[in-house]
Amino acid sequence: MIKRNILLNPGPATTTDTVKQALVVPDICPREAEFGEVTLEVQKKLVKVVNGGADYTAIMLMGSGTAAVEAVLSSVIPPQGKVLIIDNGAYGRRAREIAEAYGIDQAAYELAWGDYPEVEAVRRILGQNGRFTHLFLVHHETTTGMLNPLPELHALGRRFGLETIVDAMSSYAGLPIDLGALPVEYLISSANKCIQGMAGISFIISRRDSLEKSKPYPKRNFYLNLYANEQHLRGTGQFLFTPPVQVLYALRQALDEFFTEGAENRFRRYARSYQELRKGLAEAGLECLLPDWQHSKLLTAVLEPKVPAYSYQNFHDHCYRRGVTIYPGKCAKADTFRIANMGAIDYRDIQVFNALLKEYFGRIL
Repeated sequence: MIKRNILLNPGPATTTDTVKQALVVPDICPREAEFGEVTLEVQKKLVKVVNGGADYTAIMLMGSGTAAVEAVLSSVIPPQGKVLIIDNGAYGRRAREIAEAYGIDQAAYELAWGDYPEVEAVRRILGQNGRFTHLFLVHHETTTGMLNPLPELHALGRRFGLETIVDAMSSYAGLPIDLGALPVEYLISSANKCIQGMAGISFIISRRDSLEKSKPYPKRNFYLNLYANEQHLRGTGQFLFTPPVQVLYALRQALDEFFTEGAENRFRRYARSYQELRKGLAEAGLECLLPDWQHSKLLTAVLEPKVPAYSYQNFHDHCYRRGVTIYPGKCAKADTFRIANMGAIDYRDIQVFNALLKEYFGRIL
């Protein structure tokens, strides 16, 4: 029996025993046709999760979610292109740093980390400069737990003729995303968040026609080139470079478990855990950084109490010794700690955390 920890950090998330067991497979060369069949199966299922249809493909990369963000930014923006980046958290800021590293022309709509983007403000920026070709935003900004206004910003981008790049790292398979209704050009995520697989594979779900446009662009990268990786997989059924074989088997199992549970059931499970968490926070006398309407319902930034007896490290250790992992804040506009309710957990696990919350804060507040 594998010891089960309740991970309330925003990924890698708690996994099922069956996903863990899927890692234990016979050794196989990833150039064998048998493994190629697994690869293509996973590729199709990744697209299916978000209703991508035949006009979408999935490109899998060996690396964390940041590798996939870097791959998109460095592969699909033309030499004379320009990207507008919504920066209201650490991951919008990271996209800016990636673009800067590659010398990609960019501008930012910069807000305090925890402020909500105003669509009209984005419209003004776009209207002042006709050179933009791409819009980048983080769907669920895990710095704060904010759900940014993806449908509105995507519609605005289309009005200006832009392609939209969406960091959906911690919303893919955790919130409803329908690429049939919301046809963003590039959707980026990772195996170790709400799809409940293992760390080591990130992926980009791309419109085929958008990816094809990048073919003649001068190469800024090599290992992370989207077009080259997708073309090799399409032509051979193999990864372009050596994949993490066992992690792919675990991802296949995680995808199967997503479809067995059903998308709506997963979304409801996460939402119920969020409601249980909010109840526990209120009973402990703690407040959240964001108003409820801005919440993703996947991660909550909790305002740290300003009392001398409180220490995040002490609270973390109080939980950790009892099998529950929490997460520190990350430079939001106020001091916070963060609680995620993604992964293979449910409201009963949150009740375990709420009991620890009540025990700890009952002593100091």
